[in-house]
Amino acid sequence: MDKTVYDALIIGSGFGGSMAAHQLVGAGMKVLMLERGSWVTRSPENWGMRGPVDLTAHYDSASPIRVEAGGNKKVMGLYTSVGGPSVFYGGVSFRFREQDFEANTEITSGSGAAWPLRYRDLEPYYGQAENLLNISGEAGKDPTEPRRSAPFPQGPAPLAGISIRLKTAAEDLRLRPFQLPLAINYSDNGRPKCINCTTCDTYACAISAKNDLSVTVLPGLTSRGLTLRANTVVTRLQAAGGRIRAVEGVCRETGRRLQFRARLVVLSAGALASPHLLLASGLHEINPGGRVIGRYLMRHVNAIIFGIFPGKADPQTRFHKQLAIMDYYFGLPQTPGAWSKLGSLQQMPTPPAGLVQQAVPGILGKWLSRGVPLLTGLLAIAEDQPQFSNQLVIDRVRQDAFGLPQPVIRHHYTGRDRAALGVLVREAKKILRRSGAVATYVHPIRTFSHAVGTVRMGYDPADSALDENCRFRGIGNLYVVDGSFMPTSAAVNPSLTIAANALRIGEGISKI
Repeated sequence: MDKTVYDALIIGSGFGGSMAAHQLVGAGMKVLMLERGSWVTRSPENWGMRGPVDLTAHYDSASPIRVEAGGNKKVMGLYTSVGGPSVFYGGVSFRFREQDFEANTEITSGSGAAWPLRYRDLEPYYGQAENLLNISGEAGKDPTEPRRSAPFPQGPAPLAGISIRLKTAAEDLRLRPFQLPLAINYSDNGRPKCINCTTCDTYACAISAKNDLSVTVLPGLTSRGLTLRANTVVTRLQAAGGRIRAVEGVCRETGRRLQFRARLVVLSAGALASPHLLLASGLHEINPGGRVIGRYLMRHVNAIIFGIFPGKADPQTRFHKQLAIMDYYFGLPQTPGAWSKLGSLQQMPTPPAGLVQQAVPGILGKWLSRGVPLLTGLLAIAEDQPQFSNQLVIDRVRQDAFGLPQPVIRHHYTGRDRAALGVLVREAKKILRRSGAVATYVHPIRTFSHAVGTVRMGYDPADSALDENCRFRGIGNLYVVDGSFMPTSAAVNPSLTIAANALRIGEGISKI
């Protein structure tokens, strides 16, 4: 047992854990961070055919998740690394819209989901997160942009040729495309600058020009006193007397059983791993809203609409995940009886040939991957409705090598979810055809990369596991700050909102 008693122990090094650590270390606290994964090596191999995260050792199958409904495979693993999913994500860093925090019965539909905070409560922390991640973007171009008190730290990069083509097509259709806010370094600041390669989304940046947490936040924190233990699997939160008394784990390299103690515990293992640990520890029995733990799993309803072009879609062979179209976010007001909320479109790059070959093994996969240069597309993201039946539960009969019970996922979309996506798909096809695509292909996204909502916050103690400060009800020293805290999913990438909220919570608990 580690005999040190820390001021705070953080489980997980993703957006929630790292941003909470930023506040706690800054306040002079003795902080221990436990991370299940390892540091990601940076080398030319990151650019190779096996660079996408699903083909690396950071797609961790040591604690297999059984998927009984939904998903893209019957058994799936987790993405684990120091820095969490930020190392492999595409860098898109949107703020939620102001209306995303307000009641909308079209979305909540009797689920009881309600945000106990408003955009104004997060706005200063959004700015802080954007500065820490050195986000590039262009303010004043997004037709749904929420109020901001400071500009983006960086301006956007010049558009690729295919991006200009799509932008012109969208404008011809009277839309208002603008450049995505991205966590990519384009500045002369002593760090490597982006070279506009095509291996960004789903890849670890070979030169560390992506502003992921393992590059921009964690090295500075460890130099200022953060103790970070990688390859450590947390297996149990030991509670007594309304407090977490110890955190138990296993060292993956030696198999040694470990135990840690801290005055405060911050859980940020992700919207799948956090409810798994809470349920495995029996903490749902302590929480008055414990029935919602693992429930209301949301993952966005999304799909990539690929345009198939008569020649190479991206003749420059350069990074082109650059544009967003938000004109549909609050529905199609010109359509009678239309919904008040739909979602967003984002430019997607030509897909990696390695993933095509993984999805379709053998000679056929190699043949199909040759057609990849003809493709580029748009990602449609619609907000999904929170449903009690969408859940992560545990099977105590089956255990992994660390002694954790197997997590089991059951997930379905509602008719409203699918119909909203259908509208976005239809509009995306118009843009791609206008830009020169001769045909389109719709690829549904069935992964859980945007999973949120499984330990939600709320007003009602009987219907939410966390209070407005993300404190776990029934336990005075436990906080949950990953995407599981969200009552609704909005229709943009969740990472910046997770980061902003964690900065808010970290600031609050640093004063306890």
